[in-house]
Amino acid sequence: MRKIKLLLLALVAPFLVSAQQITGDWHGLLKVQGMEMRLVFHITESEGVYSATMDSPDQKAFGIPISSVGFHEGQLDLQITSIGAQYKGKLLSNKVEGKFLQASQSFPLDLTTEPIAEKALVRPQEPKLPYPYHTEEVSFTSEAGELTLAGTLSLPKNKKSFATAILISGSGPQNRDEEFMTHKPFLVLADHLTRNGIAVLRYDDRGFGASTGNHDLATSADFATDVKAAISYLKSRKDINPEKIGLIGHSEGGLIAPIVAADIPMHFVVLLAGPGVPGEQISLQQIELLGKLQNTEEQKISNEIAVTKGIFELIKNNGDDLQILRNKLEVYITHQLEKNKVVLEDISKEEYTKRQVAQLTRPWLRYFLSYDPRVTLAKVNCPVLALNGGKDVQVGAQNLEVIEKALLEGGNTQVTIKEFDNMNHLFQLCETGAMEEYAQIETTMEPIVLETVSGWINKQK
Repeated sequence: MRKIKLLLLALVAPFLVSAQQITGDWHGLLKVQGMEMRLVFHITESEGVYSATMDSPDQKAFGIPISSVGFHEGQLDLQITSIGAQYKGKLLSNKVEGKFLQASQSFPLDLTTEPIAEKALVRPQEPKLPYPYHTEEVSFTSEAGELTLAGTLSLPKNKKSFATAILISGSGPQNRDEEFMTHKPFLVLADHLTRNGIAVLRYDDRGFGASTGNHDLATSADFATDVKAAISYLKSRKDINPEKIGLIGHSEGGLIAPIVAADIPMHFVVLLAGPGVPGEQISLQQIELLGKLQNTEEQKISNEIAVTKGIFELIKNNGDDLQILRNKLEVYITHQLEKNKVVLEDISKEEYTKRQVAQLTRPWLRYFLSYDPRVTLAKVNCPVLALNGGKDVQVGAQNLEVIEKALLEGGNTQVTIKEFDNMNHLFQLCETGAMEEYAQIETTMEPIVLETVSGWINKQK
């Protein structure tokens, strides 16, 4: 009997050691496109079952659920379904060596139990308290009260009947500062505008930050209803002139602003790197611009464009039945992988295809690909300022000409467009325009762009 007990102890001991080794807080530094981002995995164990959450402190995101935790013979597998990601690593003493996988890309990520200090960033344009103006934390409801949007209202001091700008962020879940690549463009923009006598309302996107709702299920049209809710909120305040409310949209926000302005008379609209053509064309433009930037062979660029066009055709022609669309996309992507002899790292072709299909069938993407901004721009009658960077590879400067033409054909004579040479999508002076440069550049938004926006708004009567 004693021998049996000893045998049981021998079998159980390795499990206990493993549980002790992998549980706890694991810290890593993810390097993506020139940006370093801290990640923290909190792993616990109860009765032989592991569970975990993930923090991304630099993105102010905490408690991200990890859908499944696998740990066997030193191999760690974390599935983070909510963001379409996975972490795979091997435990070596007090360190885990592994890779972080997301959107079919793989990035080295080693984990240790030692916390990683936040890296001091030089961001000279970010304002410091106390501000020379009043700020107020506000909230308002959208979609008949079904969701609450939280934001910040900045009000100039010692000025009456000022203009008020609502800031509309770009694609993807964004907080009120439009925090991206270690920069806070909307914080900098709001600070500049308020110092120049223009009130500013900026808010967290639905389902992000302090705002409620589900961002994943929303389209640009849904985000437009949130902007309309912001307008209604401002009009309910006695300290806001309802006749002098305008919109400033960046990137996708530059698509959303005209949707609102076509329905509700606005004092002004500012489009910062806004699209002038359907999302399908924007996406194909990106492939071409990024390909040339990376010195990709013309044939490879042409091939990628052809494959992408095939995907877009399937989405446009089968959007009414999602299951049929998923099936056709799965067949098409699988065929293209085999045809082009694509070699994938750290992910099977089946898993890659599954993730691609999930991304391609999102409501937002299906709406974005087919929506034509030109039709809506023709209905906008208020003064419009449209700006773009000459080295923008996300929304190319060629969109400016299209935007101007659509506005003029609609009868709008109050149109100003300007292209800034050597500036990227964030309106930073840059070398190439590549996203890898964003975090490396200290300036968040060039002063001349800020001054152009505030000066133009203050000239509107």
